[in-house]
Amino acid sequence: MNTTSLKPLIFHIDVNSAFLSWEAFYRTNILGEVVDLREIPSAIGGDKKSRHGIILAKSTPAKKYGIETAEPIVSALKKCPNLTIVPPNHDLYVKCSNEFMELLRVYAPVVEQYSIDEAFLDMTGTSKLYNDPIAFAYELKNEIKTKLGFTVNIGISENKLLAKMASDFEKPDKVHTLFPAEIETKLWPLPIGDLFFVGPSTAKKLIDLGIYTIGDLANTDINLIKAHFKKHGEVIWNYANGRDTMDIRKNHFANKGYSHDITLPYDVMDADTAKHFLLAICETLGARIRADKAYIGVVAVTILDNEFNQSSKQISLPSSTDVTEKIYMEACKLFDTLWTGQPIRLLSVHTSKATSQEYQQINMFDTEQYEKFSKLNSAIDSIRNKYGDKSIQRASLMESRRKE
Repeated sequence: MNTTSLKPLIFHIDVNSAFLSWEAFYRTNILGEVVDLREIPSAIGGDKKSRHGIILAKSTPAKKYGIETAEPIVSALKKCPNLTIVPPNHDLYVKCSNEFMELLRVYAPVVEQYSIDEAFLDMTGTSKLYNDPIAFAYELKNEIKTKLGFTVNIGISENKLLAKMASDFEKPDKVHTLFPAEIETKLWPLPIGDLFFVGPSTAKKLIDLGIYTIGDLANTDINLIKAHFKKHGEVIWNYANGRDTMDIRKNHFANKGYSHDITLPYDVMDADTAKHFLLAICETLGARIRADKAYIGVVAVTILDNEFNQSSKQISLPSSTDVTEKIYMEACKLFDTLWTGQPIRLLSVHTSKATSQEYQQINMFDTEQYEKFSKLNSAIDSIRNKYGDKSIQRASLMESRRKE
């Protein structure tokens, strides 16, 4: 079927309070705990006793106390002294994310994983399979809840931006549309801070200019916005008008390089959390590289902060590799040299100079470790290929030390 003449149809699917939902389901259904974290004031975060760390996710009852994602634990406990706080379990969240993406691929011809807990589905040309896209979205939402044990929001539109904005409407467990004809009534009345890529600092500057809603921004002269915000201003002005030219990426790259990025579910403000996301990215990259029987010679990291500033750096490896742990180790080194402390919105790892042959610069200190990791990666890939992605999950061999 030639889909170029068809009207685009994009779903954005976002897990509701992902880390907390996944943790709650695991504790009640696997560990047999009686109390469901989703039904009490609770949060995923650092150490409650030392009062260190930040809130990564919170329950609906916790929201009633005004607890915010990314706020310090000490602040959250002042609002709600009886708040139940459990430490994050990254391996569990990666496992749940993989199961989530696996289910989406059953129904969508193209799935782009956008972060650990959200994805875009290109449903263009599927009208003969799913006659009513809204009805199908409800069916998919309910199947995820029944099979995987957590709820999602689904946004539907003709481009990624509007689909994502739609999924952020009323939560949880909802389906919303935001088609171009609905922009004026559904999008424009929203506060300017609700627009994608408008952080608190940008929102304050816009309000100082008398721009209070997304509609105010959409109807402001673009030259005025560019004068104050430069390239970022042009981007958010187009977003306010519902314009988004990005295509769904099929995560397919020529063998010259492999790349994967995650738009974070909140602004990350500490290195340990950022490195857990880097590990998830490198896990995905490593599996794809090995599936193509390739070896890469360059690793690059890109950081996009919450003010739309982008920084990148790359390193050439002395030896080509297909080992997840090696890619992750180099990515962490690059991250440490790049990050300025500004809150992070997106992380990307790109590998290049891929070849079909491995070359090694012999180092007697790490050869044994390299071989161990290589064999481990091969064993994991073999099991996953035979029994599915969720059949085995990697322990975080290179997990960075927590100092929360």
